[in-house]
Amino acid sequence: MPIYRFIFFSAKHRFAHASNLLPRFGSSKRIQSCGYTKSAKNNYYKKPTGHPVVNVETQASRSSGAYFIPPILLGFGGLLAFLHYNDERRAVKIGKDSYTGSDTAVAPIIGGPFTLVNSENQIVNEQDFLGNWVLLYFGYTSSPDIGPDQVRIMAKVIDTLAKKNLKVLPVFVTIDPQRDTPAQLRAYLKEFDPRIVGLGGLVSAVRQMAQEYRVYFKKVEEEGDDYLVESSHSMYLIDPKMKVVRCFGVEYNAEQLSKEILKELKKHQVNA
Repeated sequence: MPIYRFIFFSAKHRFAHASNLLPRFGSSKRIQSCGYTKSAKNNYYKKPTGHPVVNVETQASRSSGAYFIPPILLGFGGLLAFLHYNDERRAVKIGKDSYTGSDTAVAPIIGGPFTLVNSENQIVNEQDFLGNWVLLYFGYTSSPDIGPDQVRIMAKVIDTLAKKNLKVLPVFVTIDPQRDTPAQLRAYLKEFDPRIVGLGGLVSAVRQMAQEYRVYFKKVEEEGDDYLVESSHSMYLIDPKMKVVRCFGVEYNAEQLSKEILKELKKHQVNA
């Protein structure tokens, strides 16, 4: 639960508690009531000329506190409600059209600008891929099992689509740029398919792109200086406008992935 929602419900509870305190304090008539004193001399009761000694200040402060706390809490609650509305208004769904307001999914926007270095040691950004369908995968060259399998699937999918005269550009982004230099990426990807574009660069740049694409990865220390990298191993199909169309997990084999991508390409051709 977001922090502002927690504070809002806490303030609401305190307001209810403060409201319950109101009946405990008497009306102004009780505070202003006069007492009677007994005269020892005449043995009768008389009304004193001055006001009796009553702890008016204590009762008044409690009464006023009970009346002033709720408005303060209401104002605070109103501020939290405004922040919640602002946050909801800024949440844009994937596929949301800013002109028509239509949407096709209920997930947050995935993807964004990036600046990385390719396996030829050249600086590239998202603008360099405009006009191409892209099959994007985040991995690393030292991955012992899942990583190589996913790259093989990517290579097979590209071959299958190429036989149907459909071009999809395979892109491999390393999540271990400290070890995966441009030369290392080039040598690794060449073993699977030289058409796969390798991207790396600064650690901060790679981390930013991974966050934009909602990619999970975590460094796991091994014996000595060695380490592995846990990751989500997801593939993304990106359209020629660099918008994510589909996300695929490791449960897809090459044949299934080819069919799903083919569906998306045909869908795009119909809507074009």
